[in-house]
Amino acid sequence: MTQTMQDPKDILIIGSGVGGLTAGIILAKLNHRVTVVEKNRLAGGLMRSYTRDGIDCPVGVHYMGSLDRGQPLRRLWDYLGVTPLIPLERMGSEGVIDRYIFDDFTFDLPEGIDAFEENLRSSCPGDNSHITSIISDLRHTSHVLSSLDILISPAMTFLSPESFTSMGEHLQRMGCSSRLLSVLGVPPTLIGVPLQECPAFYYHMTLASYLLSSWRLACSSSQMADAFVSHLASVGGDVLTGDGAEKILIESGKVKGIVMESGRTLKAGAIIAAIHPATVAAMLPGDALRASYAERISQLENTKGLFGVNLAIDAGAHAALPYNIYQLYSEDGVLSRGIFHQLRRSTQAGINLLSMITTSSIEEWNEWIRTPSGQRDQDYMDAKEDKARRFIGEATKLFGSLTGAKIVDIYTPLTIRDWVHSPDGSAYGILRSTRQVMKTAFLKRTLIEGLFLAGQNNLAPGIMGTMLGSFQTVRNIIGHERFSREVIGDFL
Repeated sequence: MTQTMQDPKDILIIGSGVGGLTAGIILAKLNHRVTVVEKNRLAGGLMRSYTRDGIDCPVGVHYMGSLDRGQPLRRLWDYLGVTPLIPLERMGSEGVIDRYIFDDFTFDLPEGIDAFEENLRSSCPGDNSHITSIISDLRHTSHVLSSLDILISPAMTFLSPESFTSMGEHLQRMGCSSRLLSVLGVPPTLIGVPLQECPAFYYHMTLASYLLSSWRLACSSSQMADAFVSHLASVGGDVLTGDGAEKILIESGKVKGIVMESGRTLKAGAIIAAIHPATVAAMLPGDALRASYAERISQLENTKGLFGVNLAIDAGAHAALPYNIYQLYSEDGVLSRGIFHQLRRSTQAGINLLSMITTSSIEEWNEWIRTPSGQRDQDYMDAKEDKARRFIGEATKLFGSLTGAKIVDIYTPLTIRDWVHSPDGSAYGILRSTRQVMKTAFLKRTLIEGLFLAGQNNLAPGIMGTMLGSFQTVRNIIGHERFSREVIGDFL
């Protein structure tokens, strides 16, 4: 068969997070020659954990939804062939996946839409008609998600314009109580978008995926990263680490390859950039992008970064919990601040790990913004520890005395920025807000032949959104007909 730009044989993928590795596995299974390039020593991006004092510390993978047999994320994993390689443990054994603790009440997020509806009606008895409407929309999105219509429909024609209106504004127009607004304000934080700016479809997609079933890794998250990397190798793909892409070569409006930081040149008929679009733009010749496209990229607002604390705790004093705890603070029914807590077994016998995470703007660390990781002064270390100590103080309200607990590590948006080259240390990439729906829709059309975007900036953040976005990228490369026949055919 004659090779066309919809059938490039050699494909380079920049970035080895879950988005880049997903696209690589699919294309390698379709007999393309795939090479994933990664600037860090180890592949995996935010999938990969790191080790401090012999304890494994997760960063980007704390729990996932929809991994039960037949559910959407499980079906994606099954297609890729990684499911048997990643040990999992199901959450919700005590009827709770997430416990939301507010100043004046507690709400338990259970498994299942029926149980969620029951808990909502119990906690917010004055909102029964509103809850009926919310649950109806949630069931519809759950059906769409479970059917994987996002992959089957080339233009997402199953979505109405209302799907991209503000979920927060919709709830306020309905007249929901402040208590109901507080509860419903938590799920969009899992993709870094405030309720008031979260498009309804992304909101329902995020919540539905966790209600279908929620899971933790029963292993190091580095094992999850290694599972994707090893399976890519088993289907014929390659991963080059320790040498990042520096320039994307363009000739007559077509990609020709990349120049690595080492000076090495790699040729390809197509390039998938599974990194932030602003980082991609910086790799291109100055005249490669239309001025309007480049300007829109520069104006895009990113999600905030994260501040995280990992605390080693004596397992005899504090048993691991089968659910997560969100300590939440609201003002006038609007979620103003929250801290995620996960207390689970560590990789060291007799020690449990308490991970505490909250959003943090890079401006909070502006004093050190021009410094690289590993070369910041004692004032930075002190600022991190002061903030961590405040977190620990607040956590004692949930867990009791934490005397004897040891801070294993603390990270800031600067850490994430330097690790995965994310502008502003953004944890979830581009802010998928109602204000930016149209601005983000154009990103897939670079108008450079053979250049494609993938990862969480392509469709939606989170493991599910990132992987779905990478499947869509493959469809754009090989064409809808071949994608339907050789990829989707395995799902249906």
